[in-house]
Amino acid sequence: MDAKDLLKRVKEDEVDFISYQFTDVTGTVKSVDAPISQLESALENGVWFDGSSVEGFTRIQESDMHLRIDPDTYAVLPWTPIEMRRARVFCDIYEPDGTPFAGDPRGILKRMLKKLKEERGWVYNVGPEPEFFLFKANGNGACPAPHDVGGYFDFSPNDEAVRVRTELMSALNMMGLEVEVGHHEVAPGQHEIDFHFADALRTADNVLTLKYTVKAIANQHGLVASFMPKPIFGINGSGMHCHQSISDLQGNPLFFDPSDTFKLSKIAYGLIAGQLKHARGMSAVLSPTVNSYKRLVPGYEAPVYIGWAQINRSALIRIPRYTEGQHKAIRAELRCPDPSANPYLAFTAMLAAALDGIDNHLPVPEPLNNVNVYHLSAEELAERNIGQLPGSLREALLEFEKDTVVKDALGESICEAFLRAKWEEWENYRIRVMDWEVAHYLETV
Repeated sequence: MDAKDLLKRVKEDEVDFISYQFTDVTGTVKSVDAPISQLESALENGVWFDGSSVEGFTRIQESDMHLRIDPDTYAVLPWTPIEMRRARVFCDIYEPDGTPFAGDPRGILKRMLKKLKEERGWVYNVGPEPEFFLFKANGNGACPAPHDVGGYFDFSPNDEAVRVRTELMSALNMMGLEVEVGHHEVAPGQHEIDFHFADALRTADNVLTLKYTVKAIANQHGLVASFMPKPIFGINGSGMHCHQSISDLQGNPLFFDPSDTFKLSKIAYGLIAGQLKHARGMSAVLSPTVNSYKRLVPGYEAPVYIGWAQINRSALIRIPRYTEGQHKAIRAELRCPDPSANPYLAFTAMLAAALDGIDNHLPVPEPLNNVNVYHLSAEELAERNIGQLPGSLREALLEFEKDTVVKDALGESICEAFLRAKWEEWENYRIRVMDWEVAHYLETV
């Protein structure tokens, strides 16, 4: 859409207010709201805001920032009341002098994808699978109870969780996400809603849209929706497996080679090799919270060991089995990201790692087919040269600081802000006394 199209749409949709949205470096959605009467001026002149208090933005003496609207991201927020109907648009962030802001996560990904398109004629596509929990709100700050007791793909015609999930899918479709499937996941109260793959920028926008839509609809039902990677000890956590492919500008797949055993092209193998090489270095971006590393442990279907395979779900990268005639479906599924990640930064890091593998013809290790990596001993892992993801946010941050490919892709401004925020998170966690410690040590030492 252009500005004229957008003004026509908001009139047809009877929108009263519009939210100009962007994210900080941690992925938190920020919003500048205005009555619809100001939209025409905003489209022409942009929207000024104070960025001095936003994580990863400017110093106090350089606080003025400029939002420029992306009309193609327009969507009505379906949970808002008719008499105060609200819509949203995502925005790109600029400096007062008109230059793109180096600390804008969306802008970093957008510019990288534009360069990929102009220099190589490629499109990087991502299809994520964000998982989440629905809890009964208890209001006392303790861990709430799961909303249901269902299991993987369970169906019950009278299950309230099914009705909530159906409403969620309807709202997401209204916002343009092209929902493909929604289902109950393994753990009680855990769900997954998958939407159609798209280029990485639109997909990142869609991930954020899904997260706050799920939270808003859940809240209307008196529920708490959480994308926390590991909210409950002893059961599966929530991941965001990312299916990836590269196509040309006409949509023709560049991952397919009919002569290869796994039907994979050199470009596909390059992506696999690059992402395996940088798996530890980009872990802090793909799994960016203290809690993320409570999920990345053996025994709960989360990937821990660095390798690839066809079908094998214990591998970090999985290649779904090829079906004759379905060459456009050839893809690589990276299984370590979780939904706490800032999707713009995550996809930027994933693409940078992939291009390093493609451009430098990095070797691909032997696939881990027919091997349950979780059952291998430490000696067997060493013999096979199978590495492991970081075991804590601290370890992940140290690996991130050493990975120049990932850091260069994100840029100095974002890396500095990201590391500052995440080291502060680690320090706050490190000095906190946990319930487990009190239970184990209070009377025994």
